[in-house]
Amino acid sequence: MKPCDGLVARTPKCLIASPIWVNFLERFVNNSARSILNVRMTACGLVAAAALFASPAALSAAYAQDGATATKARVATIELEGALKDRPSETGMIFGKSDTHTLQDVVEAIKAAGDDGNLDGIVIQVRDAELGATQVEELSAAIREIRGKGKKVHLFADAYGTVELMLGSACDEVIAQTGAPVSMPGLYMEEMFLADTLAWAGLKADYVQVGDYKGASEQMARNSPSPQWSQNIDGLLDSMYANIRGPMLRGRELTDRQLDGAMETLWMADSAEAKEAKLIDSVIDLPQLTAHLKTEYNKPISWKSDLLGHDEETQMDMSNPFAMLMKLGETPDYTPTGPTIAVLHIDGAIVDGESTTPGLMGGSASVGSRTIRSALEDIRKEDEIRGVIVRIDSPGGSATASEVIWQGVRRLAEKKPVWISVGSMAASGGYYIAVSGDKIYVNPSSIVGSIGVVGGKIAMGELYDKLKVNVVGRGRGPKADIFASEKTWSDAQREEVRTKMTDTYNLFTSRVTAGRKGIDLSKTAEGRLFTGDKALGLKMADAIGGLDVALGDLAKSLDLDDYEVMHYPAPRSFADVLEDAFGGMVQAPGVKAPMGHAAIGQAQLMGMIRTVVGEKAFAQLEPQINGYMQMREGKVLLMSPKALIFTK
Repeated sequence: MKPCDGLVARTPKCLIASPIWVNFLERFVNNSARSILNVRMTACGLVAAAALFASPAALSAAYAQDGATATKARVATIELEGALKDRPSETGMIFGKSDTHTLQDVVEAIKAAGDDGNLDGIVIQVRDAELGATQVEELSAAIREIRGKGKKVHLFADAYGTVELMLGSACDEVIAQTGAPVSMPGLYMEEMFLADTLAWAGLKADYVQVGDYKGASEQMARNSPSPQWSQNIDGLLDSMYANIRGPMLRGRELTDRQLDGAMETLWMADSAEAKEAKLIDSVIDLPQLTAHLKTEYNKPISWKSDLLGHDEETQMDMSNPFAMLMKLGETPDYTPTGPTIAVLHIDGAIVDGESTTPGLMGGSASVGSRTIRSALEDIRKEDEIRGVIVRIDSPGGSATASEVIWQGVRRLAEKKPVWISVGSMAASGGYYIAVSGDKIYVNPSSIVGSIGVVGGKIAMGELYDKLKVNVVGRGRGPKADIFASEKTWSDAQREEVRTKMTDTYNLFTSRVTAGRKGIDLSKTAEGRLFTGDKALGLKMADAIGGLDVALGDLAKSLDLDDYEVMHYPAPRSFADVLEDAFGGMVQAPGVKAPMGHAAIGQAQLMGMIRTVVGEKAFAQLEPQINGYMQMREGKVLLMSPKALIFTK
């Protein structure tokens, strides 16, 4: 059996099941009931239909039967499907490694292939993968590394957009399915300015912004962008566009004129046209892949599957129907057993208090200052943890939460080296935390900066009038009504707010100058945004490289040849995971967290927006929505504005 035959062992997933339950059901089927082919969740429960079901381990054995010999080329496969997350699944300690792999899993698998003396090459198959530009840059770096060791890398996809073509530019060969759609129209942004809409509804955004280029308040407070914001976002867009074109120009050996011509053709095209434009090398049907590679290697092909290790054993005894219940109150043991580097993940909007994860009703993930400080203390106490990488992918959030985390990182850095790795973004509060590290790694297209402060409220007085609602305010104390909902600030109040926010801005810039020696705030502050490659020249970052590069460099600095990598915050108990997954609908013993109507309403709103704009746009819009929702709790934010970015 060959991987190109398209046989994949997979449990059908129901539309209403959460990822946690899908994970659980897949493993329950694979390990306890291999005669079950189809599991569906209905209003009445689970319905099973009998048939033979092949496990991932069985597939690996079948691949191995093809047997490599000295006269055959040994080729391995990696399949990319869906989203690549930055951190491991929360249920990994309970169920074993998930079929949904992290970006680091894939990077390590690619690099391991480069060190495998029995491999001649790999085929990366992309199937509806949701990849970002910075993820492609980290994957591309690993691909270039193993190509330098003599391995061939082939990319196969049944549809190509901008990010897939970017990834292909790092490979030896780009292969497309016959008739595959190909689209590379360019880079396009949309921003929504809502001041007139709010006024129509009787609402007025009353914001104070410190930083001429900050822009975070403009989408609510203006009906068009300011000249400063236009300059800021146009510069960022230019850098992002250059980072898309650059790899293609180099990898595909094209001139600017040739690439411009290809983009003119490929705004809506097929694989044959893309081949003619020199962005794709070969067009074949998937069943012909083995024969095609036989020609490329000039020898028969022997397949090696499962570079991502889909056949790892689960850690829960799934043959025991009470195993899940036994795990409810058990906290996973997460103790280093030898020299270790910790990776602390800060991904999402930064909030005060505890981190949150989406539940069955939807909702959003956030990074809580209390959760992160607790994780930092756990890391600090572990003597086997020799160093730390803080992995940041955040547009910012609460100013106080960002300061609390900054202090926690600096406390940890007094005992152990702390380096920073930026994923797609470390902006505003995210960059505030980044400057707490001893060294900052960025990808070329990482977005960094937005050193500025914004805060305010939405005045609802005119809406109340339209609804014939008479609001009577009563207060005690000289400043009691400063955040009253029905009216905007007076001039005196606005000046007082600006003074407090300026204090926050000054604290922010002092953290930046303390952490980034030689930085010129006149070129980097006031809310300016930069891509990682530009930030490097402005002393906002130290090196270009992904998480794997940062890990490798930190290990070298610590003289560690053999070490473990542990991800924080640490896995939680199964009861806590269920609690978040069901949002309070299901409660473990001793857990009290009823789900309120407000939580349901917010989840439904987010779900509706997701449906309207689509998954890819929602992933970019969600942090901005969360930022505005934070205005209800904290009035001063270190939040970067977000535009919708379309690459295909």
